[in-house]
This record gives sequence, C-alpha cells and structure tokens, in this order.
Amino acid sequence: MSWSKKYLLRILNACMVVSVISCGGEKDKKETNNTPPVIFRKDTATQKKPDEVKMTPIINLTDSLAPKANIIYIKDSAATSVRLGQKLSQIYATKLQAVIKQNKLKQTGMPIAWYRSQKAPFFFEAGLPVDKKPAKLPKNILFKTIGGDSAVIAHFYGPYDQTSMAYEALSDWLKDHNKKSTRAPYEIYVTDPIDKTGKPVDPYKVQTDIIYPHN
Repeated sequence: MSWSKKYLLRILNACMVVSVISCGGEKDKKETNNTPPVIFRKDTATQKKPDEVKMTPIINLTDSLAPKANIIYIKDSAATSVRLGQKLSQIYATKLQAVIKQNKLKQTGMPIAWYRSQKAPFFFEAGLPVDKKPAKLPKNILFKTIGGDSAVIAHFYGPYDQTSMAYEALSDWLKDHNKKSTRAPYEIYVTDPIDKTGKPVDPYKVQTDIIYPHN
C-alpha cells in the first residue's frame, strides 16, 4: 500500500492550529499520574460552532486486541502546531518512504502517530507499518512491534477536529469498566480523505481508529 501525497492535506489541515488537551480534569490528573495521558488535537480555526454542525460523528467502541504491526518510526518534536504539520508531512512522504524503498519493504497499513505532550513543544512519534524489520536502519529511524495486548478501540467517522469526542468516550469507557491505560494511546489514519480524482471525501466517511491499550 503506497502512501498518497494527497493524504498529507489531512495532516496539515488538522495540525495548523493545534490545542493538545487531556481528557480528564485536575482531579483525574492526580489520580492517573502514573498512566499515559489521553490527549487530542482540535483545529480551533476551522471548528464549526455548535449550531453549524450538521451531523454528529459516529463513534463505535470495541473492546478487543490491538492489531499487531511492525512499525518503522521517527521520534521528533515541534515548537508550534504549524511546524508539527510540516514535520509529519516530511516524515510520512519522504523519510519513511526512503527507508521502505532502500530496504525493499512493503507498507502494510496506514500511517500511525503517538502524541506524547500536552502543550508546545509537541513531542510525537510518527510511523508506518511494514511487512518486516529492515535489515539496516538509518540514523534516527526506529523500529518496534505493537499490538496483541488488550485495548479499547474507537472507530471514529467524522471531521478530524471532532476526535475529542472519541477520546472522551474512551476515557468514560475505561472508568465505567474499571480499567487503566497501560500504554500511550495512538491513532491510525484508516481512510484517505482525498479520493482518486483528488476530491475531498465526505468527512463522515473518513475513518480514524484511536487505540487505547488497557489492563
């Protein structure tokens, strides 16, 4: 599966104005100090007012196993949300694609990202799933296997700037089922928001999976 450069528009648009927010309040932060934070980004520049929203995003929660995958990825940081979008574009379309080509790998899935900071500078990991571990990794390119552990997964269909609803639903599910996070949540960008003709896909048909490993 090749990476579509048009797909980068989604990353750039989603990250132009970023607000990284934890789902819990101050009380929850104290109680879950040893667990990875649940964070999300919200495009405040393009977000519609409540009375302008035509549809509510579809969020399907599944308690399952996190899908297994071999990931080549890069750790990085960005001082601003604009810089974050630029770096993600370069990582997905250029740096990781070069590793795939040089090592004769096959991309086996869609882009994946971890966001580990709650305010600027933004610390993140961005990766692509591949069929096997590269024979030789260039400097600053890392490899890990993920998945196989218990996880609650939010299958989110809707505008990316409304993914905060999915994170809130995930947080509520964990509380209701007396579960705790075991690793940082991550996002898989399942659906390309640009079709083969270059036109935007209906955002309510665009899927983002948010994976939240738990005990």
